[in-house]
Amino acid sequence: MTAPRRTALFSVLAALALIGLKLGAGLATGSLGLLSEALHSGTDLIAALLTFFAVGVAGKPADTGHQYGHGKAEHLSALAEGTILVLASLVIIWRAIMRLSGATHSTVHAPSWALAVIGVVLFIDVSRTVASARAARTYRSAALSANALHFASDFAGSVAVLVGLVLVRAGYVKADSIAALFVASIVLVAAVRLMRRNVGVLMDIVPADAEEAARLAIVDIRPAVELRRLRMRQAAGRYFADVVIGVSIDAAVGQGHAAADAVERAVQAALPEADVVVHVEPLGDRAEVRERALAAALSVRSVREVHNVSVVSTAAGTEVSLHLKLPGGLSLDDAHEAAEEVERAIIGELPNVSSVHTHLEPLAEDAEGTSLAAADVVVVREVVARIVRAATGVEARDLHFVHTGDGLVVNLTLPLSAGTSLAEAHAEASRVEELIRSERPEIADVLVHTEPRL
Repeated sequence: MTAPRRTALFSVLAALALIGLKLGAGLATGSLGLLSEALHSGTDLIAALLTFFAVGVAGKPADTGHQYGHGKAEHLSALAEGTILVLASLVIIWRAIMRLSGATHSTVHAPSWALAVIGVVLFIDVSRTVASARAARTYRSAALSANALHFASDFAGSVAVLVGLVLVRAGYVKADSIAALFVASIVLVAAVRLMRRNVGVLMDIVPADAEEAARLAIVDIRPAVELRRLRMRQAAGRYFADVVIGVSIDAAVGQGHAAADAVERAVQAALPEADVVVHVEPLGDRAEVRERALAAALSVRSVREVHNVSVVSTAAGTEVSLHLKLPGGLSLDDAHEAAEEVERAIIGELPNVSSVHTHLEPLAEDAEGTSLAAADVVVVREVVARIVRAATGVEARDLHFVHTGDGLVVNLTLPLSAGTSLAEAHAEASRVEELIRSERPEIADVLVHTEPRL
């Protein structure tokens, strides 16, 4: 026999002993308080029997018909016990009110031996309350915890009956009915609390404290994973957690399994013996990660432009690198602080990203420009037109020049075939720019705009 069942069996035997003591003394003395306590102990006997069988059922291992185990049998037992206690307390309240109102009359005796009986009852109540409470904490049993609560209410009720009988001996006859009413109130409040708590478990109401502990444990995992969903429930003091996490789409099967194991260990460290099921999902392709990283970087106030965003998957996790353009007048300290803010923003948006690398660039300030003299324009125009024609076989369009504080800037439009891809167009424009700069090094910058040829 398991230890929880031995504790429940002790409660059954104690309830039988108390029923005999209270019922015998109540009938002999005419005390409604003792009779109500006997009735209370009768409900405790039923509850203890339910607990005895429920603990036995709950202790069975999971099977094909009960894949989550039999733990909820304890909560069904506790719910049934609460229902019985509510009915018993209502009967006691009705009888006490009838006596106090004078609708019924009875004679109550309070001999010394009756007080001695209550002393024995109090000792038994204390013993079984302590035994059930210890077992409930040790085995995390809802049924045993319910028993401990009821036995504690029995102790309080027995004290009230003792006080009532002492007052009866002093001449206050109605004290016994008042004690019975007090006992019934204790039983009713305890029963309602018990039923509400166990209905919550049976209805799978989320255990808020446990869920928060599990969530914090998952968030603290390194390398970080993205928590997409966490669902929890409990039964017989054990927690069940269903977790969905996101990992990089490029992660190998082994990496995904390792992440799931890390989540399972973290939750079980926060909630011992928890049953944890982890489902792993891909976070999305690189384009999605790149777009989210770009949006996060641009959310930082000092950042003016972002380009060259790169996403790379490594053994350590997903790494993001990007170039940031900041106002040229910023100090290095301020620029570094802005870069760190960008890194925090990206990791906050993408928890699976293991590291962020930033390259800082000054944003080019607007410069005053002046047009070239007519003679100079003619010379440079002929050179640039010849280079474009020789390199691409087409004529440059919208060719114009500006002299800035940094030097000569050439602007032109390069018409290309309508079927040219964007990557090919960019490569062709870059080639033209390099050819112009290599032949005319005095040119500070070349801006080539590509468009489809009509």
